[in-house]
Amino acid sequence: MDKKIFRSAVVAFFAAIICATSFFRIPIPGLVSGIVIQNAVCIMTAVLLGGFLGAAPTTLFFVVGVLGLPIFSGGQGGFQVLMNINGGFRIGWVLGAFVASLIAGRPALSEKHLSVKSVIRLCVAVFVGMLLLYFPEIFYVVGFKSGELGVGGALKLFFTAFFAPFLFVDFLKAVFVILISLKIRPVVALYLYDEKKNDERS
Repeated sequence: MDKKIFRSAVVAFFAAIICATSFFRIPIPGLVSGIVIQNAVCIMTAVLLGGFLGAAPTTLFFVVGVLGLPIFSGGQGGFQVLMNINGGFRIGWVLGAFVASLIAGRPALSEKHLSVKSVIRLCVAVFVGMLLLYFPEIFYVVGFKSGELGVGGALKLFFTAFFAPFLFVDFLKAVFVILISLKIRPVVALYLYDEKKNDERS
């Protein structure tokens, strides 16, 4: 199979996995999205594929969802998901995936033999990606709430209602993503990037 076609199929498959996780949600009063795993899966697919290809599944998922398919957490879809106070999280998924994939870099077959450098790089990629998921939401909260609370009050609301309550949960998600990625990235390197052939040529 042509590698470009194969990579496109892998991107579509990973995007479908992200979509499927929309059915997993733990409701939290006052928060539309609740506790979800879609954010962690976006980061996981990003670091598994790595490089510029890494953010493609999340970007595809985001575009299809904004176009109207109910694939966001809680069965939401359409452009209106960007128009409420939680809309920043959707954009954050793309931002976090893009940055995490660039930090992680393209997977290599040599990662079968764990090194301190590769583990640290992957940890930084995942944790930075998970934190960046929240970044656009800051502007959303300030935009929606600064009128009644002021900028300081809106920022306080963000950290008390959106960031702090889920920090430990997202830490656990990040650890899970790291453990999976350490095992699967060498496999991705072998089948998606022909790392074995590259090693034989060198």
